[in-house]
Amino acid sequence: MVKFSIPAFALFIGHGISSASAFVPSSPSHGIPTRRGTSHSPSSRIAASATATATDQQPRKQSPLAPLTIWGERIPDILESQAELRSRSDVVFASTIRSTDVGLSPEDVDGQLAYIRENAHDIKERMVRHGAVIFRDFHLMRDQDGFVKFYESLGMRVCLDPLHSVSARPTVDGSRDSPVYEAVNKESRKNFFIGMHNEFVGTRAPRAAAFVCFKPAETGGEFLIADGRRVFRDLDPDVVRRLYERNIRYSVMELPFFGWIDNLPEFARPATMGLIRGLASAAINAKVDFSVDLSWGEGGYDGVRMLQARAPSQPPVLVHPVTGEPHWFCNVHSHSSKLRKDREAIYGAERFEDGASQINKSDMFYGDDGTISDEDLEHIDEVTMRNVQYVKMERGDVVLLDNYKCMHGRNVFDGTRKHGVAWFEGWEGEEEMKMGRTDAVNDDDDATSSRRKVGEEAAVPFYATSL
Repeated sequence: MVKFSIPAFALFIGHGISSASAFVPSSPSHGIPTRRGTSHSPSSRIAASATATATDQQPRKQSPLAPLTIWGERIPDILESQAELRSRSDVVFASTIRSTDVGLSPEDVDGQLAYIRENAHDIKERMVRHGAVIFRDFHLMRDQDGFVKFYESLGMRVCLDPLHSVSARPTVDGSRDSPVYEAVNKESRKNFFIGMHNEFVGTRAPRAAAFVCFKPAETGGEFLIADGRRVFRDLDPDVVRRLYERNIRYSVMELPFFGWIDNLPEFARPATMGLIRGLASAAINAKVDFSVDLSWGEGGYDGVRMLQARAPSQPPVLVHPVTGEPHWFCNVHSHSSKLRKDREAIYGAERFEDGASQINKSDMFYGDDGTISDEDLEHIDEVTMRNVQYVKMERGDVVLLDNYKCMHGRNVFDGTRKHGVAWFEGWEGEEEMKMGRTDAVNDDDDATSSRRKVGEEAAVPFYATSL
C-alpha cells in the first residue's frame, strides 16, 4: 500500500493552488493625434497633472483587487446580434502610434511624456473603439520607471494581478508590491504557444492592460492580439448558438497523482476517494472567491486516475459596458486540452519543471458538462487564428488594450525574452463613457426596466489562466 499523509496532501493542494497560472458608437477615427492642436478634456488634464513624479523611493500604495466582471445583459437573439455585426463595415481593430508620426524622435523621452499627457483622452478613446493601441519607438517605456510614468500619465488605474488570490506571479523588479508583473518569459515554456484569451480569474477581470517589451526574444515570442468582435462575427452561427444556449465551463485544474488508489482494496477506495475529494474541495474553495466543483476522472497527464476541478458555467459572449457591442469573451482557444495538444504536436510538449506545472492544466466543456466536439473546437481554432495579429515588439514598445474587447496570447520563441504587464481596474473618464452609453440606450425606461442596465455587474463566476 502507498503511504499517504493527509497533512502533506493538504499542504500540497494549497501549494498547487498558490502556484496556479492558470463609446458611444461612432465612426472610428483613423487619424493619429499630434502634440499641437489636440483637444482634450479637463478631466484628462487633471489626471495627467496628478501623475507628475511618482518614484519608487516612496512606499507604494496597495493596489485594489481586479474588478468584478461586467457581463452586460443577456442577448435575447444571439444569431440576430451576430448578423447585425456581420453587416457592419466600421469594425476597426488595433491602431499604431509611432513617435515619429507625432513629430517626436524616439530618444525624446520628455516630449513623449508630454505627448501622452496632452493626448490621454484621445488615446483612451482609441483603445475603446479599436480594442488596442500599439506604441512604437517610444524610448520612454524602455524601463519600468518610464513605463509606469506612461500609464499613469494616461490616467490608467492599476489593480492587482487577477491571479492574486490563487498565485504569486513574479514582478519585473522582484518587489512584492510592484504593479508591473512578468509575462510568461520562462525558458522552460518557450515552446508553449499561449492561446488567445481574455484575462480573467474567478469573478474578476481587469478592464484594460498594458504589455511592455523590455527585451525581445531573439526569435519569435511575438505578442498576439485578436478582436473579440471579429471572432464572434466569423464563427459559424450553429456553433455560436450551441455555445450560447448551453454556456461553457472551464476545467481549471487537474490533480493527476492518484494512481495509487487503484492499488487499495476495492472496499477501501470509495471512502478514501471521498475523503480526498472533501479535503481538496475545502482547500481550493478556501483560496478562491468562486465555487469550484471536484470530480474524479481517468486519463490525466500520466494516464491514471485524476481529480478535476471545474468552475461554474458562464456565457461565451460579453456585452461591452461602454460600446454595447457583443464580443467573444471565451478562453476555449487557450484552455481546450484538444487544441493545446494539437499545438504541442507542432511546437513540442511543454517541459514540466515541477508538480505545479502538471496541476495547471485546463480544459473546456459545455456549461452542462457536455463535451464540445473536436469539429467545433477545430472551427473555433481556425476562426481565432484567422483573426490573430502577430506583434513583434521591440524594447520600449507597448500594447495598450481593452481586456473586454481584445484577446491576447504569445508565440513560441528562442533566446531570452523580457516582457511585462500592468493591469488596470479602469481609467479616468471610463465612467463618463458608460453613463453616456446608458443614457443613449435607456431613453425609454419602460422598455428597459426589466433588463439589466449596461454597466451593471453580473454575478456570473468564471476562471481563466493568463499570459
